Amino acid sequence: QCDNAKGLKAFYDAIKYGPNHLMVFGGVCATVTSIIAESLKGWNLVQLSFAATTPELADKKKYPYFFRTVPSDNAVNPAILKLLKYYQWKRVGTLTQDVQRFSEVRNDLTGVLYGEDIEISDTESFSNDPCTSVKKLKGNDVRIILGQFDEEMAVKVFCCAYDEEMYGSKYQWIIPGWYENLWWESWINSSQCLSKNLLAAMEGYIGVDFEPLSSKMNKTISGRTPQQYEKEYNAKRGDGQSSKFHGYAYDGIWVIAKTLQRAMKYLNATNKHQKIEDFNYTNHKLGKIFLDAMNETNFFGVTGQVVFRNGERMGTIKFTQFQERKEVKVGEYNAVADTLEIINNSIRFQGLEPPKDKTIIQEELRKISLPLYSILSALTILGMIMASAFLFFNIKNRNQKLIKMSSPYMNNLIILGGMLSYASIFLFGLDGSFVSEKTFETLCTVRTWILIVGYTTAFGAMFAKTWRVHAIFKNVKMKKKIIKDQKLLVIVGGMLLIDLCILICWQVVDPLRRTVEKYNMEPDPAGRDISIRPILEHCENTHMTIWLGIVYAYKGLLMLFGCFLAWETRNVSIPALNDSKYIGMSVYNVGIMCIIGAAVSFLTRDQPNVQFCIVALVIIFCSTITLCLVFVPKLITLRTNPDAATQNRRFQFTQNQKKEDSKTSTSVTSVNQASTSRLEGLQSENHRLRMKITELDKDLEEVTMQLQDTPEKTTYIKQNHYQDLNDILSIRNFTDSKDGEKAILKNHLDQNPPAQWGSSDPSRTSKDPIEDINSPEHIQRRLSLQLPILHHAYLPSIGGVDASCASPCVSPSASPRHRHVPPSFRVMVSGL
Repeated sequence: QCDNAKGLKAFYDAIKYGPNHLMVFGGVCATVTSIIAESLKGWNLVQLSFAATTPELADKKKYPYFFRTVPSDNAVNPAILKLLKYYQWKRVGTLTQDVQRFSEVRNDLTGVLYGEDIEISDTESFSNDPCTSVKKLKGNDVRIILGQFDEEMAVKVFCCAYDEEMYGSKYQWIIPGWYENLWWESWINSSQCLSKNLLAAMEGYIGVDFEPLSSKMNKTISGRTPQQYEKEYNAKRGDGQSSKFHGYAYDGIWVIAKTLQRAMKYLNATNKHQKIEDFNYTNHKLGKIFLDAMNETNFFGVTGQVVFRNGERMGTIKFTQFQERKEVKVGEYNAVADTLEIINNSIRFQGLEPPKDKTIIQEELRKISLPLYSILSALTILGMIMASAFLFFNIKNRNQKLIKMSSPYMNNLIILGGMLSYASIFLFGLDGSFVSEKTFETLCTVRTWILIVGYTTAFGAMFAKTWRVHAIFKNVKMKKKIIKDQKLLVIVGGMLLIDLCILICWQVVDPLRRTVEKYNMEPDPAGRDISIRPILEHCENTHMTIWLGIVYAYKGLLMLFGCFLAWETRNVSIPALNDSKYIGMSVYNVGIMCIIGAAVSFLTRDQPNVQFCIVALVIIFCSTITLCLVFVPKLITLRTNPDAATQNRRFQFTQNQKKEDSKTSTSVTSVNQASTSRLEGLQSENHRLRMKITELDKDLEEVTMQLQDTPEKTTYIKQNHYQDLNDILSIRNFTDSKDGEKAILKNHLDQNPPAQWGSSDPSRTSKDPIEDINSPEHIQRRLSLQLPILHHAYLPSIGGVDASCASPCVSPSASPRHRHVPPSFRVMVSGL
């Protein structure tokens, strides 16, 4: 303990009552030394201290005659700067006890670090409880802590550091190195920290202090090496307590001796009549000579090179590290040469490398796994190969009745839409690991356009086909109107036009941009002293929800329209035309998968692999199931029974009539030109029936030649079977609406109505029987005979009068088979 009063009294008594003193050597207590040093200027006395380390004494304006052989407490700051640069620590924090000595060191350190590209990110101070300050340092992510506090506070600081987990491989503490040996044992009881916890937090800290003795083996000014001096000092000291300032005191004696020696040489060289013994407290000239001689001091002492710079000792600073309950010297800093030397393999950090000066945040792009992208791309390629196979099948068999009736052009559009949907998968899998940021932003737009257009193309074509079937079979007025593929293409084009309008407005008003979403930091899986901040690329814009809502609403209406058409055409019994069942299945699967996929994709937006896998599988499943439902049944039918799908069945349609409460059931008697395929089927069947009629005409010609001499029978047959003739005409009208022979026959009957029963034409009976057979009379007679016979011979084969009918000679009223019956509309249409 320093007694300021006694120290000052002893100094003033020596000045007043003692002999004239040339210099003042000493001053240990900072308070006494500072008072004495401030007053020395009045007596022209130079003071040299060997133990006063307070930074306050470095002020040369206030203490111009003060020197010290021991480095100041501030001398450690250049050494700390050198250490920070050595390990490339550019961000530090300070923790200072509220004591002037430590505050001054902290302030000087701030000045030293200023302009050296080293940031003091946080400056904390405390009086008694350092835990709040320690917590703030951790909150500011300070990893390199420069502390200035005494031993008692050091115990509390490290206890708080243990509680806040501010120790280990991620943190480095740099504190004063002048603590006594085993200093923590004296203060551990004053804290609430366990000894093992305190030691765990202390492990690896670096202490900074001046070097008591030089480690070099060079001989000093005294002729001894520092090691020889230490050995001799310990021998003479015996069991007495050692002071770390003894080397500086020893060098201080040599400083005074060399100063007086230089002063004497100067006086001898300049003024031979004046000696140092002539010095008095008012002799400013000799006082100035002593001051200049002191500043010229430069020799190698037991504490190293002794040099003064503005009165401050440029000494050697040592670095020690706390390793396994003891301090080990790991390096030293030479202030004269401004060099730092780290002893090889002596410093040990608790991690694989020195701690980082801050939490190194390494942004890591969450990218799509290359194996996953490869697998899904392979599945996509298989889907495109399947679609290409369906396209080849559709083009190759486009002239087949089954394929023709299913609108091959629309089928091609369905395949095209599916392939566009497949192609979008490749683009969805490309992220920042494959393409640049600018390219990724372009892909955001391209893949959205491709997927939307592909969806509309596929389902628009499918629904357009279904609309044509619905228009033909549900609207009676359109039965005779041909709906060509060009009109269906216009419908699909209209749907695509709506898509283009939405997409263009989207692109112009609020285009998709590349955005980066940052997530919470994660520890490095490899155990490095870094933190991983996952980032994820998204394609977003300002009003993303609105635009997606517009697209979803339009696609939803399109799906509902398709469901409506499928329901309305469910009873159409021509398999080649009716895809309602498969459309319903496709819409159901696509709808369910899209809803599930959209929900799961939104929930997994922070997991790109899961999100891409779900999106890709949904697209693959929807496209594949749609193409398979459209083409696989056709392929199977074409392989097994190609005619079954195009043969006619009996249709029953129920229509709601306006302003009527009852429903009228009508039977479809004919469906002309329902489609190009159906028309060709009817024409083929018509051609076959005409060939059969021609054969029957030849047979009837022979019978006509034999009966041309019995005109009375002709009259009877004509009159007896006139009603049956009308029935034949109605059937033949269906069979061939453009047949020339039917037109002649009908015109002939219209112009020559049948004669009444029993009447005769005298002009006909008076003709010569040997007349030309091609004369108009013979043609009329032949026709009048052919038609009744055809009625009996041909009509049974197509569902008319029974072949077992009575002879034509029988009266019409004699048999109920020949009774006039209103023509039936329930005729089976073959070839439909």
